[in-house]
Amino acid sequence: MDVLTLSRLQFAVTSMFHFIFVPLTLGLSVLVAAMETRYVVTGNEMYKRMTKFWGKLFLINFALGVVTGITLEFQFGMNWAEYSRYVGDIFGAPLAIEATVAFFLESVFIGVWAFGWNKVGKKMHAASIWIVALATNLSGLWILLANGWMQHPVGYVLRNGRAEMVDFMALITNPFGLLKFGHQIVSGYTVGAFFVMGVSAWHLLRGRNRDFFKASFGMAAVFALASTLMVAVIGDFHAVDVAKTQPAKFAAMESIWDSCRNAPMHLIAFPDEKNQCNLVSAFPVPGMLSLLAYHDLNAEVRGLNSFPKADRPPVLPVFLSFRAMVGLGTLFIVLAAVSIFFHRKNLLEKYPWFLRAMVLCIPLPYIANQLGWVVSEVGRQPWIVYGLMRTSDAVSKSIDLSQVIGSLLGFTLLYGLLGFVDIYLLAKFARKGPEETTIGATGAFGK
Repeated sequence: MDVLTLSRLQFAVTSMFHFIFVPLTLGLSVLVAAMETRYVVTGNEMYKRMTKFWGKLFLINFALGVVTGITLEFQFGMNWAEYSRYVGDIFGAPLAIEATVAFFLESVFIGVWAFGWNKVGKKMHAASIWIVALATNLSGLWILLANGWMQHPVGYVLRNGRAEMVDFMALITNPFGLLKFGHQIVSGYTVGAFFVMGVSAWHLLRGRNRDFFKASFGMAAVFALASTLMVAVIGDFHAVDVAKTQPAKFAAMESIWDSCRNAPMHLIAFPDEKNQCNLVSAFPVPGMLSLLAYHDLNAEVRGLNSFPKADRPPVLPVFLSFRAMVGLGTLFIVLAAVSIFFHRKNLLEKYPWFLRAMVLCIPLPYIANQLGWVVSEVGRQPWIVYGLMRTSDAVSKSIDLSQVIGSLLGFTLLYGLLGFVDIYLLAKFARKGPEETTIGATGAFGK
C-alpha cells in the first residue's frame, strides 16, 4: 500500500470509530434532558433516578467520544496538508466556531449538570442539561456544514491556487450541509432511543425495577418512532439533493448504469462493476426511481455510463451500504411502532421474545449510521472536495510510508483499547440498577 491508501484507511478508521460515540451522545443528551424536565414538572422521584441512571451512561460515552474526536483534526495537518492548504480558508471557519462556541458551551454546562446536584436550583439544573443537548447538536451542525461544503462547495472563488471564501452565508445555508445535519441528528436520536429500549428490555427480562424500566422503555419508544420517521422524511429530501448535486453518487447508490426517463427501481439488483451493468435486476417498479430522485415520474436519472470512469465512485460498497441502511431504517420504524403498542397495552413482559429482540437490536442503529457514512464518503470519491479537488491530490507530500504505518498502528491500538473500555463501562453500569449507579452524596451522581 502507498501513503495515499494508508492515509485514507487511517482517516476512515479514526472517523468511523469516533462516530461510534457521537450518535449515542446526541440521542442520550435529549432523552436525559426530557427525563429531568419530567422530574421538575411532576416532582416524581422516579424521573430523578432515571435522569441519574441514564445520565451516567451518557457521561461515560461523552468522555470517550471527546478523546477520539480530537485526533481527527490533527490529521488534516499531518496526512492531508495539501487539502488543508487548498481549502483551509473555508474549512477552518466552521471547525473553529464548533470548537470555540459549541464545544465551549457543552464543556461548561456538562460540568454544571454533573456536579450541580443540590448546588443549583432544579430548574437551573434541568436547563443546564438542555444547554448541553443544544450545544451537542450545534457541534454537529458546524461539523456537518464543513462536510457539506466538501460535498457541495459554495460561496468560494479559486485564487492563488486556493479556494477562498467570499460568501459565509452561502456556507451556513448550504442545503446539502443542512439536510445532512438533519438526517444525521435524528439518526443519532434513533441510536439513543434503541439503546435505552434495549437496556430497559434486558432489565425487564430479569424482573428488575419494573416500573422504572417500563417508564424508560415507554419514553424511548415514543422518541424512537418520532426519530425514525424524521430520518425517513429528511433522508428522502437528502437523496433528492444528492441526485441533483452528486448524480454519480446517486447512480452508484441505485446501481443505475444507463440514463433513462421514467426510471424503474429494481427491488432486487446486484452490480457488476467490471462489465458496467447489473449482474441481477429483478422486480422493477416503473418510474419509482425518477419519483424518488426528483419527485417526478418522468424525470431523467443519469446512469454511471454517462460519467468518465475516472469520476465514478466505487459502486458495490455504496450500493450495498445504501440498501442495507434503508432496510434497517424501515425495520426501526416497525420496531418503534410495535414497542409503543406493547408498552401502552402493558404487553411487554408477556412477550419475552420481543424484549430479547430489542436487546439484540442495540447495535443495529450504530451499523445503520456507519453505513450512512460509507454511502456519503465513499460515494463522493474520487473527490475530496466534489468537483474541485481529487483525494489523490490532497495527501501530504512531506510524509513517508513508515510514518503513516506507525500512526495507523498507534491509532488502531489506542482506539481498540478505548473501544474495550467504553463497552466494558457501558455494560457494567447498564447492568446495574438505578440505585447501584448512584455514587456519592454531592458528586456527579449524588443524591
